[in-house]
Amino acid sequence: MKYVNWLEVIVVLLFLLVVTVLIAYTGADVWVSSQFYKSGGWPVGERFPWKLLYHLDRYPALVMAIFGLCAACYGSFKPKWRPWRRQGIFLVLLLALGPGLMVNVVFKDHWGRPRPRDIVEFGGTRQFHQPWQPDLNGTGRSFPCGHGSAAFYLMAPFFIYRRTKPAVARSWLAGGLIFGLLMGYARIAQGGHFLSDVLWAWGMVSLTAIVLSALLLPHRENVVYSNHSEPHLRRG
Repeated sequence: MKYVNWLEVIVVLLFLLVVTVLIAYTGADVWVSSQFYKSGGWPVGERFPWKLLYHLDRYPALVMAIFGLCAACYGSFKPKWRPWRRQGIFLVLLLALGPGLMVNVVFKDHWGRPRPRDIVEFGGTRQFHQPWQPDLNGTGRSFPCGHGSAAFYLMAPFFIYRRTKPAVARSWLAGGLIFGLLMGYARIAQGGHFLSDVLWAWGMVSLTAIVLSALLLPHRENVVYSNHSEPHLRRG
């Protein structure tokens, strides 16, 4: 764990906590969802492109992870692809541990937070819960947003390229964030998730990526150090 940038971890955690408190204090979770609840339903979420995004689901993330698996295997035989042994494994494990284990198994399946369409404010029978209020005996699957986490997963190449190809890394980061926000918008419009569910989907994927990239993409693979401890990109 010595390669983990704990400052990044702290910054992400502080951002999550501050924004979560602001959302709770302002009532933004219920207010944002109320903008899509019309005449006893969620008509905006049934329209294009939001319905398409719902059905698109995790397929883009699976495609990226499968590419990572193939690249890792190919790198075992082709010297030019050797760096992709670690990078490919990173892509596979990030999907498995972030959107897979952390988001869907640990929290979504057990936290019990009711979805917007299930609470009394929107015609349901359940009481509204804040993100930090689990209903461990409940059947709610709102926290966090599973679709959103799979969409935010497309930020993954940012962690691979940020030290060697910053422009490429920023492009992947922007694309992953935009796709995640669009997916989150779709799920809010469909009454499936609250704003804070989308926020924590991003947070859990980001925190998992920070730790995994430190463990699987150590500096020594892409950077060599001189006697003066100054980093230089390895050539060739």
